[in-house]
Amino acid sequence: MIIRDFDTERDKEAVYRIWREVGWLEKGKEAQMDCGLYAGTALVAEVNGEAECLVLSTPGTIRYLEEDLSLDAVTGVTTSYVARKQGLAGRVLARSIATRAKEGMLVSGLGMFDQGYYNQLGFGTGGYEHHLRFDPAQLTVSTKARIPRRLTTKDVETIHEVRLKRMRSHGSCNLLPSAATQADVENSENGFGLGYFDGEAGELTHCFWGSAKGEHGPYSIYLLLFQTPAQFLELMALLKNLGDQVHIVGMHEPANIQIQDLLKQPMKHRRVTQKSELEVGSWSAAYWQMRINDLAGCLAKTHLESKSVRFQLHLTDPIEKFLDTEETWRGTSGDYIVTLGEESEAVRGTDSSLPVLTATVNAFTRMWLGVRPATGLAITDTLSGSPELLATLDKVLRLPSPRPDWDF
Repeated sequence: MIIRDFDTERDKEAVYRIWREVGWLEKGKEAQMDCGLYAGTALVAEVNGEAECLVLSTPGTIRYLEEDLSLDAVTGVTTSYVARKQGLAGRVLARSIATRAKEGMLVSGLGMFDQGYYNQLGFGTGGYEHHLRFDPAQLTVSTKARIPRRLTTKDVETIHEVRLKRMRSHGSCNLLPSAATQADVENSENGFGLGYFDGEAGELTHCFWGSAKGEHGPYSIYLLLFQTPAQFLELMALLKNLGDQVHIVGMHEPANIQIQDLLKQPMKHRRVTQKSELEVGSWSAAYWQMRINDLAGCLAKTHLESKSVRFQLHLTDPIEKFLDTEETWRGTSGDYIVTLGEESEAVRGTDSSLPVLTATVNAFTRMWLGVRPATGLAITDTLSGSPELLATLDKVLRLPSPRPDWDF
């Protein structure tokens, strides 16, 4: 088995075959795969002269409170039929993460097919994302939407620019190449977009992109992009205008907003439509994961509005067993003296006078991001310390729920 960079001339048909085998690619839609394939970097594992495993990653950023940290967004991990259960995916992904970490990517993130596998490589599960289905006619927004402009797949660059400038919150991610947005736009069946060009130079400021199914829906909104509260309300009013014909719209709930606040009699409509094709309601799932690649680098950008705490951290990182022996980046394992507060830091070393926190990088990443408090993680994850230290960490790391707001 050889791990190497993807070569277009040599590997293109092979990676198409891999994606067809895993059900990610329909014949005739290879151009859609190319959007993701060329949005960043690609590594393959070669077996018997053919690429049989593919790992894709795209450069981006993740927002930590008011700071942007470099992000290695893992956008695809796939293995062919002939190479399953050979350990290829773990080794290729570990190599990819190590390469990106050496290039300065402080955090790696991905969307998981299920919980457990990527935990082996140091990833910790993120918070719950809420998906809603509602009748747009039941929206109670009083804003009157102006006539929008129609957007098409030719507007990808414009949509990508406003996506990067959208209102963001703690944990939100940006994938930097426009091909990342092109993949989302072009992969949507019966895709359509509506938006407003209110910028000083006439540029797009807020819009949505979605797909339509049938006369009455469901419609799916994949991108809801806005920079101000007023722009958000106008987009919701625009959805409401579709309510005469469209009976169901599905979308992820935006960070810091509770869509139920804007719905008329949501409980009644949930009961009335239960088990029907037009069922309304909300569902939640935790499907994204993150891991710290550089503890010192992440904490240097961590500025908390709280009293500081200093402790001894014993950190373990399971990724090491997936790395080749000659790999210089070995993960984050080690002993650190950690300070969390307005100015935070992690320095390798030991101090026996400090309280001790023991954790995997999986659990520490979750605590640092604010997915769950230390006291909760001490129950369900691999993190332990004295009750006093855990209680203090709960107070110091009192953060908003992290919301990537960009599926990848």
